[in-house]
Amino acid sequence: MASTKRAPRDLPLALELLESDHRQVDQLFNKYDAMKEDDDESRVELARRICKELTIHARVEEALLYPWLRENMDESDKVAEAEVEHASLKRLIAEIEPAGAAEEKYDAKVKVLSEYVKHHVQEEENEIFPEVADEKQELDEIGQEIAAMKAELMAELGLEDEDDSEPAGQGAARPQGKGRGKTQRASR
Repeated sequence: MASTKRAPRDLPLALELLESDHRQVDQLFNKYDAMKEDDDESRVELARRICKELTIHARVEEALLYPWLRENMDESDKVAEAEVEHASLKRLIAEIEPAGAAEEKYDAKVKVLSEYVKHHVQEEENEIFPEVADEKQELDEIGQEIAAMKAELMAELGLEDEDDSEPAGQGAARPQGKGRGKTQRASR
């Protein structure tokens, strides 16, 4: 399992993978903050990495987790809020990612993106995930789908070899989750 700063919990695989992504992106934002004096090229490259990681994370949540949450949570307004937050994040990513150099407001945009992400993560981990964490079997199955989709997207965006360590979520798949199908989730 990817290392985190929290005590280990027996989370369903989907939530474990998503929280691992949260920790990884937080580390990348911290690294970016430490690079304030570095050259523009290094900061822009790291910001692009952050944007790609967030894009992948948002796509798997929107495709696999959020539809399931809408059907299985009492308060679907939390999911709607998360989707609106994703839209805001995507707008900032669209401004940051294509930049060729760190212009005057570049660092400010990355900082605001970081703050949006931290807020979004807190809401997911403190309000949404605890509400559904007892649905372990279904979330383990969704976790398998998340891992597969994430691997495809990482390859598509060229992220599989960009980090010295194992990509977030790649080592988190537990053996007992392998081979589980989508039948229970799909039948809802």
